[in-house]
This record gives sequence, structure tokens and C-alpha cells, in this order.
Amino acid sequence: VIDGTGAQPRGPMDIVVQQNRISEVRSVGFPKVAINPQRRPETGTREIDGTGLYLMPGFVDLHVHCGGGQARDPDYVYKLWLMHGVTTVRGVACGSMDWDLGQRDLSAKNQIVAPRIFAYHRPFTGEGWDRSKPQTPDTAREWVRWAANKGIDGLKLGAQDPEIMAALLDEAKKHNLGSTAHLDQMGVVRMTARDAARLGLGTLTHYYGLFESLLKDSSIQEYPVDQNYNDEQHRFGQVARLWDKIHPRGSEPWNALIKEWVDRRLIIDPTMTIYSAGRDVMRMRNADWHEKYTIASLWNFYQPNRNAHGSYWFNWTTEDEVAWKKFYQVWMSFLNDYKNAGGRVTTGSDSGFIYQTYGFGYILEFEILQEAGFHPLEVVRSATLYGAEALHEPKGTPIEFGIIRTGLLADMVLVDQNPLENFKTLYATGAVKLNDETGRVERVGGVKYTIKDGIVYDAKKLATDVAAKVVAAKKR
Repeated sequence: VIDGTGAQPRGPMDIVVQQNRISEVRSVGFPKVAINPQRRPETGTREIDGTGLYLMPGFVDLHVHCGGGQARDPDYVYKLWLMHGVTTVRGVACGSMDWDLGQRDLSAKNQIVAPRIFAYHRPFTGEGWDRSKPQTPDTAREWVRWAANKGIDGLKLGAQDPEIMAALLDEAKKHNLGSTAHLDQMGVVRMTARDAARLGLGTLTHYYGLFESLLKDSSIQEYPVDQNYNDEQHRFGQVARLWDKIHPRGSEPWNALIKEWVDRRLIIDPTMTIYSAGRDVMRMRNADWHEKYTIASLWNFYQPNRNAHGSYWFNWTTEDEVAWKKFYQVWMSFLNDYKNAGGRVTTGSDSGFIYQTYGFGYILEFEILQEAGFHPLEVVRSATLYGAEALHEPKGTPIEFGIIRTGLLADMVLVDQNPLENFKTLYATGAVKLNDETGRVERVGGVKYTIKDGIVYDAKKLATDVAAKVVAAKKR
């Protein structure tokens, strides 16, 4: 058992589930010694033989969209998440507000095969909201009250004007709503991550606003004179040019920003996976999983296209990739320092764009966090406990999932390889490994079972279902 807290693995263990909750977590012996049957709990109505398996809490993806026009079939997306051990997602948003809330409720009742859904929505959106109203601090508060009454779980913010941002965050806290912000480039000059944190932002997603909080020789990014935000290669290409324009690692401004955010309990959900193709687009375009698991509409959406968000490979060069590699080195060093100072870093994927297929893109985030300097146990903690805390703390409630503990919801992942040894074994495509006994190359791993709310899903069967959808879509 890898329990999600960061504690060392322990086994052999027996886990007992009654209905949808863990009722017992019991150590039943020692490695390489036969288990004494008298130490074991009573036999249940169903038993999974976990001999040789590793069990973790269900994973939490804190930044998702449920398909939209590029995937079209939410069942395809949900199964990709579940077959990779994702039992809870934060939609930012999954879809339109009413649809989103309906899917959340169906998932809560386990009437659809889907992870648990938390619904976060953008201000001034939603069926029934009068969009002709001017966006002012007063209407911002009105919208928060209206959306809270509809039942949303939190706000997905951009970089709103300061007075509106302040009103949104203040009103959200009054209604126990969470907040996460993509501090978009059109507003970040007035709303950096430091500014948003001081107003009470709960989670910073992506990197927008972080680097702008540390600029050393200018107050705004020094864009080329022909910069055009609507040209997506300009938009994404220029981001990486910030890597050497900020106060360096270990400097007083760098350390002061980390201390301030740790003190404010700001959570960082970096979603490094979604931009990783910028470092090596050839690798992501040819990832192992596309042929079997990337549906045709999603594959078509990935291709260079000036009318599709994130499909910006119009003339992507070696220089662009080098800049992104250097940007990642600085970004990773900040995240690792933040984690080491006591800050919480979580796992989100934002898949469905930029050659990142749902589920697979999420596991890639594990690998990138390890690259950033996180111990594998710290990565699992980011994917489980910290994700659960990010969703429950705004509500003022204790976590219901995220660690293996008696009384918590039975959300679990079982794998037949040691994930701490190689996170690649969590991909549905498995990891390539030479079998020295046979001399043959094999693929090992892939999640074996995903358990959500006490319901056992055969992850391999889910993968078969997804592959069949991909074949059918290609035929169409």
C-alpha cells in the first residue's frame, strides 16, 4: 500500500471495503513470509487477490475539460481517465454549466461510468445568466451568488480586472466556493499571480502570472513589436522567452515569493504536461498511444490549424523548442523549491489539446514532476492527498478521499508493477521492458483495477472499450 501521505510503502496489507467506504486497513504480516490466516479480516462477498499488486488512492486531476468539439464523446473521455486510475476530476469547466452539473450528479449516483466531478465555472457564464449585464464588482458578486445557488463547486478565473477579481474572490469565500485561475496573458499585466494570491486565490493553474511576478528589468514582458495574441504561435512561443527575464533561483525576490505563497497556502497546479510538446513536438506527435487510443476527431484537432486553440505548430523551430526547454528548467526549479518550502503542488492535465490525450497526458504529469526533482512518493502525494485538499478546503470539510484510511471513500488504484520504480507502468500502453529469461521485449504494467466509490472497474476492459471507439471512429 502506498497510502498517499508520502509515507513509505507497506505490505502485505488487507483493505476491507463496505459499500463505498474503507472499513479496515490492516497489516497482515511481513514480506516473504506466509500470511497467518488468523491475522486476516473476515472474508467478504468479493475478494480481489492483491498478491504482488500495489494499491494507491484514486488519482485527482485538477484541470480537465470533458471533450468538447474535439472529442465529442464524454464516455470516451471518462473511460480514458478511469483506465489510468483517475477517480476524481475538477472540470474547469467540463462543459456548459447545466450539462456539467447534470454529469456531476449522474457520476455521484454512479449512473454513468465516470470519475467524480467537481464543477468549476467561468464568471458571467451559465444558462440563465443575462450576459448583457455589464461586468462590474456588483454584478460579479451577483453572479457568484447566482452560480452558488445553481450548485457549482468553484470558480475558474481568468485575469479579471483587479476590482472585479477582488469581488469575485471575496464573494466566493462567503459561499464556500473554491477558486482556480488561468491568469491569461491579456490580463496578467494587471493581475499577476502575486496580485491574485493577495486577493485570496486558492489555486494557481499553469504558469501564467508566476514569471510575471518575478520580472527583474521590466514591469511587463518585452514582446516583439509584431506580437499578436490571436496568432497562437506568437501566444505560446513567446511565453518561453521569459525564462531568463526574471529574478534567478535563490535570489531574495524568488525566496520571498515562495514564502509569501506558502504562508497564504496557495496551491500550484502547474499542468506541465499540456505544454510539454513545446519542448519536443516530434516526440508527442508520435507518442505510443495515439494510434490505438486517440480518436479521429481529437487527432484532427491536434494538427496545425489557425482556427483551433492549441494547434499552433505553424512553423515550430528548434529555437522555439530550446527556449521551452530552458523555460521548463526554471519553472521546475521553482516548483521543487516551493514543494521543499512546504507549498502544495498538485497534478492537473488540461488534456485534449497539444497532442495530450486524456489519461495519458495525466500520467505524463507524474513523470515531469519527477523530472522537476520530486521523489516518486511526493508525486503520488500531489496526485492524491493534495488534490483532495484542494477540493475540500474551500468547502470547509474534511477530505473524503485522497489517502488510504478507514472511513474514507473507497477510491483506489491497483497495479501489478511498482509505480515508484517506473511511472511509465501507469500508462495503458505499459512500459517497454526486456525479459531476460525469454530474451523478448515485453510491455508491462497498465492499471489493473480502478475502484471508485467502491465500484471495481477492470481498467484493461475500459481500455478495450476505448480502443473499439477509436476503430469505429476511423471507419466513419
